[in-house]
Amino acid sequence: ELRVFVYKDSEDRLIATMMEPYITLGELAILKVVSTSTIGAFMDWGLAKDILLPFKEQMGKVEEGKSYLVKMYIDKSSRLCVTMKVYEDLLCDSTYAKDDNFTGVVIDYKEELGAFIAVDNKYSGLIPQKELFKKLFIGDKVEGRITNVREDGKLDLSIRRPAYMQMDEDSQIVYKKIESYRGELPFTDKTDPETIKSELGLSKAAFKRAVGKLLKEKKIEITDKSIKII
Repeated sequence: ELRVFVYKDSEDRLIATMMEPYITLGELAILKVVSTSTIGAFMDWGLAKDILLPFKEQMGKVEEGKSYLVKMYIDKSSRLCVTMKVYEDLLCDSTYAKDDNFTGVVIDYKEELGAFIAVDNKYSGLIPQKELFKKLFIGDKVEGRITNVREDGKLDLSIRRPAYMQMDEDSQIVYKKIESYRGELPFTDKTDPETIKSELGLSKAAFKRAVGKLLKEKKIEITDKSIKII
C-alpha cells in the first residue's frame, strides 16, 4: 500500500505523487508567491508544478517572494487552485484567554474596522483600528496579546503590550522624536490625536503617558507650544 497525493498535470491527466504537498483540498496554509502572470499568481506548494492563485481570489495585489495564507479549492475546470478569501474558514473555538500572547498573519484590512488576523493561521481575530499605530499589509506576520475573547469566540487583539509595560518603550520613542527636532518638539500633549499618531505612531493616551514619565524623570519640560529636552 502507498500513500499518494492525486492531482492533474499540465495536460489535465490525473497523476499521483508520493511527495507531500504543503496544502491539500480544503486546508489552509501559508504559501509563497514564486511568480505572477496575466491570470494571477503562482505559489510554491511543494510539488513541481506551482499552484495558481487567480486574480479574482486575491485580496489586493500580491508580491513575488511574499507569503500569504490561502485555502485550496477546485475551480470550475476541476483544477486545484488556491484563494486568499479565507475569513469564513477561520475557527472560533480557540482555547485562548485574555492577555495570552498570540502570533498570526494579516488576511484583510478594512479602514473602518481594522486588520483581520488568522491567529495560528486558523482562528478568527481582529486588531481594531484604535489599536493600529503602524501600517499593516496583507500577508504580514504579527504577534501581540489577546485583549478580549468575544461571546462568539472571535478574538480581539493588540500588537502593543499592556500600558504599564509599553510605557518605557513609548517614552523612548517620544524622547528620540524630540531629539530629531533638535531638542524641541513643536507640539504638546494637547496636540490633536491624528498629528501624534502620524508623527510618533502612538495614540494620544499613550503619548501623554510617555510624556508624563519623561516629566517625572525630569528629562523634559513642557511650554505653551513645545516639549523641550532639559
